[in-house]
Amino acid sequence: MNQFLQSLLRPSYSVMFAFVFAEQIGLPIPSVPVLMAAGALAGTGRVSLATAVLLAGLAAVLADTLWYLLGWFRGHAILSLLCRISLEPDSCVRRTENAFASRGGRALLFAKFVPGLSTAAPPLAGLLRMRFLRFLAWDGAGAMIWAAAFGLTGFLFSAEIERATVVALRFGNWLGVILALPLAGYIGWKYYQRRKFIRDLRIARITPEELKRKLDAGEEVAVIDLRHSIEFDVESVTVPGAIHIAPQEVEQRHVEIPRDRDVVLYCT
Repeated sequence: MNQFLQSLLRPSYSVMFAFVFAEQIGLPIPSVPVLMAAGALAGTGRVSLATAVLLAGLAAVLADTLWYLLGWFRGHAILSLLCRISLEPDSCVRRTENAFASRGGRALLFAKFVPGLSTAAPPLAGLLRMRFLRFLAWDGAGAMIWAAAFGLTGFLFSAEIERATVVALRFGNWLGVILALPLAGYIGWKYYQRRKFIRDLRIARITPEELKRKLDAGEEVAVIDLRHSIEFDVESVTVPGAIHIAPQEVEQRHVEIPRDRDVVLYCT
């Protein structure tokens, strides 16, 4: 087996554990290549596939537990933080809420295979006051399925991974440039979209204080509460007179929105 693959897992399993924990805690560090490398090494008998999968799953569960506790004690502040660092602020939490609304704790089984959902799911489980043992059961199962899927992939294709690694090393330092350029372009494009989204949002924004002054002055303003049903149930504070319409219901219930006054859309 090429020494490059072995170097990914030095010393012993600790590098793999650190990569998985760092990625699951939210750092932009990919752990899937390391998991597949562990599987490839297991294919030659250099490491134990079962041990690698168990350690990777444990690292993921530890990171998820920290997010769960932050979600439990800090609530929407943590979800807001995720939105600020996400490259897709308009959907970073909504996708997770939809998954929990339709599947409950079972969403944790596949969360790690969905970008964005992996980090947002544990704090949302804490926000929703999911019982800790239930969270551990679903999250632990999901972490093990995720780790086993990529570890087993590396195990089954260990020979192909070795040959691909040998070819890749021939590129030397150019390989890093070849891989970095499209990644940098993608991140730059998503960052531009994010800034444009925030800029457009600010143009049409009204502050809570301005809205309150309008309502206190008796101005006719229609407030549409677009919070997800999960958020609405957890945080039941509402704007007086607001009409609660879930985003997926807007098309069916648009007739309830007044056309003879200013309309203010409210969400978190």
